[in-house]
Amino acid sequence: MPKIKDMGSISKKWAEVTPQRAPQYAAGIQNPRVDWAQSTAAASDSFKAGITDAIAKDRFKVGVQKAGTNKWKEGAMNKGVARYGPGVMAGEDNYAKGFAPYRDTIERTVLPPRYARRDPRNLERVRVMTVALGAAKLGSKT
Repeated sequence: MPKIKDMGSISKKWAEVTPQRAPQYAAGIQNPRVDWAQSTAAASDSFKAGITDAIAKDRFKVGVQKAGTNKWKEGAMNKGVARYGPGVMAGEDNYAKGFAPYRDTIERTVLPPRYARRDPRNLERVRVMTVALGAAKLGSKT
């Protein structure tokens, strides 16, 4: 059998050494070997095949059951909470760009009159907005 260090030693070294590689990580982002958008789009067929295979084998459910709620909760608490605020702030421009077409649709949509509380005719207002926002979504091709 080949000699290999114990898992505790391996994972400890990985956790200690890998964070020091942030400059190399950034350099790889700044100067990728291939263009991300082109290579990712070119992988569309492979993506579809992988997703189809995963669906056929119910891998999503299997993975969720294997991880369990506690793993999700620990990850979300230990990583997600600290990253949440900075991530939201970093995404402000993307949020504005992504939501702008829907905001504009809401502003342009003419709603039917509002009736008394609980009047079923008020549901027509919901239907009109749902149709308008659905059309905006389809028009955005996303």
